[in-house]
Amino acid sequence: MGITAFVLVITDVGEEKKVVERVKAEFSEYVKEAWITYGEYDALIKVEVPNMIKLDEVVTGIRKVRGVRRTTTLIAA
Repeated sequence: MGITAFVLVITDVGEEKKVVERVKAEFSEYVKEAWITYGEYDALIKVEVPNMIKLDEVVTGIRKVRGVRRTTTLIAA
């Protein structure tokens, strides 16, 4: 069984839509759903990966996407 995680993203002002589009395009194999949100976080990204090594790679990659300021990752139990 794989790992499901939710990545909460804070973006640069006004970059929410572009960040979500970039993340979905770049990590399409692992990003199952992604939403723009309102409140403390600007986007919520649902990720499904086979293991912790791949989760680290995907989250590190999301952090490098232009417009991403900060992420918080929640691993589903």
